[in-house]
Amino acid sequence: MSLNPEIAARLKRNQDGLVCAVAQQRGTGEVLMLAWMNDEALERTLATRRGTYYSRSRQRLWVKGETSGHTQRVHEVRLDCDGDTVLLIVDQVGAACHTGDHTCFDADLLLADGPDGADQLDAAHKPDGAPTPADA
Repeated sequence: MSLNPEIAARLKRNQDGLVCAVAQQRGTGEVLMLAWMNDEALERTLATRRGTYYSRSRQRLWVKGETSGHTQRVHEVRLDCDGDTVLLIVDQVGAACHTGDHTCFDADLLLADGPDGADQLDAAHKPDGAPTPADA
């Protein structure tokens, strides 16, 4: 297997030959996770419709859910305007995050709109001297 040359030519890889991959839940648009893909991972994802990524720490491909059972059925793959990120529209079964959270973005809220629409920073992440909504 090899990636379609027309697709490969459009990719802008980092120094390690990887592109950023964002997985988004089909239907809700919820961002589930960010991972990395090399050409082979993208080609396998396109061919099998299973989220396949490249592990930078293990230096090998991995299929989402191959050990956890938390699989991704890929419905769409889109390339961003710069060619350096792919967006996977998926049906996620089980947790998307390796921590067991539904998404990789569940645990650490750094900024959110408050009930009155004003910005509210998580106190643990608020820099000293940062203006509060009342100061704005």
